[in-house]
Amino acid sequence: MRNRMRAALVVNPVTRDWKTNLTRVVQMIYEAAGNGSNLVLLGEMAVTGMVNNDDPLHDLPLGETIPGSVTDRLSETASRLGIWIGFGLLERDGEALYDTALLLSPSGDVLLKYRRVHPQWHGTHADPAIYRQGTELQKAETDLGSVVFLICGDLYDEALRRQAREMRPDWVLHPHARSFDDRSRDQEKWEREDLPDYQRLVRTIGAPVLATSYLCVEAFSEEADTYGGAMVFDRDGRLVTAHPLDRIGILYFNPENTLWQSADPPYAADALPRAADA
Repeated sequence: MRNRMRAALVVNPVTRDWKTNLTRVVQMIYEAAGNGSNLVLLGEMAVTGMVNNDDPLHDLPLGETIPGSVTDRLSETASRLGIWIGFGLLERDGEALYDTALLLSPSGDVLLKYRRVHPQWHGTHADPAIYRQGTELQKAETDLGSVVFLICGDLYDEALRRQAREMRPDWVLHPHARSFDDRSRDQEKWEREDLPDYQRLVRTIGAPVLATSYLCVEAFSEEADTYGGAMVFDRDGRLVTAHPLDRIGILYFNPENTLWQSADPPYAADALPRAADA
């Protein structure tokens, strides 16, 4: 039986203390569920931040096993609330690291485990025996429709976008962690430079895309710094709604609302609907 999606795209704060980050993530998930959401999406490496620097001595201890403390806590949360949770993490599997996304079912089980295929989550000289990639996209069937993960740079890979299009998902979940080279958090620059690119890429997939990123709130790691933000695109690449950069909060999205049905959805950075600040 198909249920109506009521999604919450979480822009959570990330500091150097992953335990504090995890507590805040869980609080925001509870807030989203309390507001009627049945799917909560978090960003890429949402609890630790994208802190890897290609030094295994630094990165391996930061990796999260599956199952592990983060996945156990979020699985318990999904089960307790009876909702879907999608999130990214730096996965450690033995002595290997992956940029991974998980989709947890309302029973707390892992329905979909996807390892990013696009390699640019690490440097070109990182040890390939440790810094690894997945091999293919995967689609999961849920009561909200079929879903596919594309993590961050996956969206920019033409072959992966073609594969996603051929899989004909109902929804593409896009956890990401992005920043400008100058480390600015310029909303106008994002609208001018990044938004048209996103729209073009989404249009080639032909499926709605839900995208969100964590927000780095401490200058503890250049690698982890990201400007946050969340956005929803329709299958034609039109921006339906968004949560602005550099602001912690939750973007709520109901595909049956009038905004989604509009032929030309409005967008204004200073008046974004359903963006609840935390």
